[in-house]
Amino acid sequence: MMPLPVIAIFDIGKTNKKFFLFDEQLKELKQEYTTIPLSVDEDGFECDDLSLLTQWIQSTVDQICQSPEYELKGVNFSTYGASFVHIDKEGKPLTPLYNYLKVIPQEIIDEFYSSYPEAINNQETASPSLGMLNSGMQLYWLKKTKPEVFAKIHRSLHFPQYLTYLFTGKAVSEPTSIGCHTRLWDFEKQDYHEWVHQEGIAHVLPRIVSTSSVLQSELCGQAVNIGVGIHDSSSALASYLLRIKEPFLLISTGTWSISLNPFTKDSLSQEELENDSLNFLSIDGHTVKASRFFMGYEFNYQIDRINQHFGKADKYYKTIPANTSILNRIKSGKVSSTFFPRHIAATPMVKALFGNNEWKPEEFETYDEAYHHLIWGLTLLQVSSLKAAQGSSDIRKVFVDGGFVHNEVFMDLLGHYLEDYELEFSDFPLGSAYGAALML
Repeated sequence: MMPLPVIAIFDIGKTNKKFFLFDEQLKELKQEYTTIPLSVDEDGFECDDLSLLTQWIQSTVDQICQSPEYELKGVNFSTYGASFVHIDKEGKPLTPLYNYLKVIPQEIIDEFYSSYPEAINNQETASPSLGMLNSGMQLYWLKKTKPEVFAKIHRSLHFPQYLTYLFTGKAVSEPTSIGCHTRLWDFEKQDYHEWVHQEGIAHVLPRIVSTSSVLQSELCGQAVNIGVGIHDSSSALASYLLRIKEPFLLISTGTWSISLNPFTKDSLSQEELENDSLNFLSIDGHTVKASRFFMGYEFNYQIDRINQHFGKADKYYKTIPANTSILNRIKSGKVSSTFFPRHIAATPMVKALFGNNEWKPEEFETYDEAYHHLIWGLTLLQVSSLKAAQGSSDIRKVFVDGGFVHNEVFMDLLGHYLEDYELEFSDFPLGSAYGAALML
C-alpha cells in the first residue's frame, strides 16, 4: 500500500498546543493536543518553554517520517503573535521566549515616548500602547536593559518564523507577524517605522517574504515544503478571505477574542486606539481593522472564582446548559450591570458598559446564575468589540469561530444582541490550522 501524502500543521496558541495532519485535499486526518510545562525567564516570569516546545515539534515530525502510512509533503506553523526568538550567528536562541504579559519598566516606556511621542506613534503604527504586546518594544527594552544580549543578536524572528527556521535554517519575516500590534510597521508608508531605523533595530529584522512563500528542506530523506509561518488570528482570517467573496466580519474567539474587518478603508482614530482597536496586516499585506479583548483569559479567571465559591470542579461549567429562564431575564434587562472584567483593559468602552464595579460571584444564589451573568458580560464586550472593528462599513455578515462557538449561552446572547446581523458559525472549524495549511 502506497503511503498517503500529508501536510503537518503546528498550531501553537498561548493556551493550547495542537498538531494537525491533513491530506493534500486539506481533509483533516489527525489532530493532537499536548500540554507543555511552562518555564520561567531570568526574572522568574512564566513563559513557554522554547526547548520543550521545539523537542515536541521535532519529535512529532520524526514520527511522521518514520510512519509507513504517510509521505510528508509539507509543514507549516500558526502561532500566537507578539513574541520574538532572538538568535545568534549560530542560530541559537539568546533569550527565553518572553511572555507578552511581562511588564516593561515604566522608565523604559517613558524614555521611548520622550523620543517618539505616544499619540503620534500609536497612530502611525496603528497599535495601542500595550507594553510587551507591542513586540517591537521588546527589542527596544533589550537594547536599553541588556545591551550585551542585544549586541549578540544576529536575527530577531517572530515566533512562527523561528519554527520555520528550525527546519530550514533560513531567517525570514512575513506580513501577518509584522502587522500584529508590533509597533514596528508604519501603515501609511508600508514600511518599518522610522523609529526602528533610528534605534538601529532594523538590521536584526530579516527580509520580508510573502506569507504564502514556501521554502524547502531535506526531511524524511526527501525535499519537503516548509511554510514561512503565519500569525494565528490572521491565519483564521485567511481561511475565509480565500473562499468567501462577499464582505464579512470575523469574530475569532479564544484566549483573545479578535474581531476582524478586512473590508474597510477607515483610518484608526485616537478614540479607537484608546479602546484597544488596531490594525493587522493580511496575508497579502493589506490593512485589516481589528478590535480585541482578553476574552478567554478573563473567562478562565472568573470561572475559577465561581468554582471556588460554589465548590465545583474546574470543568463543571461545561455541564451547564443554556437556561431559558435566566436568559429571558437577561434579555429583558432585568439584571444588574455590575460585571467588570479584571484582566481586560479599563478602556473608555469598558467603563461605559459597566461603570467601575467589582464583580462578585457570591452575589448570586446559584452557580447557573453566576455563570450566565459572566457570559452575559463577555457577550456585551464582544458586541462592542465587533462594532468597533466594523467602523463605518455596512457589513452584516459575521462569521464566528474558535472555542466560544461551543458555548450555548454565549451564542444565544450574541444572536440576541446582534439580531440585525447574519451570524454564521465557522464552516472552517480548524481555524488557524486550516489557514496555515492553505498557505502551502
